[in-house]
Amino acid sequence: MTPRVEVDIGELVLHGFDPRDRHAIGDAVQRELARLFAERGVPPGLAGGAEVDRVDAGAYPVRPPAGAAAAGAGLAETVYGGLGR
Repeated sequence: MTPRVEVDIGELVLHGFDPRDRHAIGDAVQRELARLFAERGVPPGLAGGAEVDRVDAGAYPVRPPAGAAAAGAGLAETVYGGLGR
């Protein structure tokens, strides 16, 4: 049975992006996190049904001119890695 994982990102701080891109970046993060969980499974930090109240995934430097999709994918990778700690 595949474990059910729910991720709620309450706040994602973005510097240097056009505010109009916030939804596109958020959508890209969601898509990429879903892909990472499907391909790699549940990170060790969540094994056994552990709950995590807060994840500080650190900073993810985005190189201009990264678009919303690339930024979102990179951010999702960083968040997924943070869940594994």
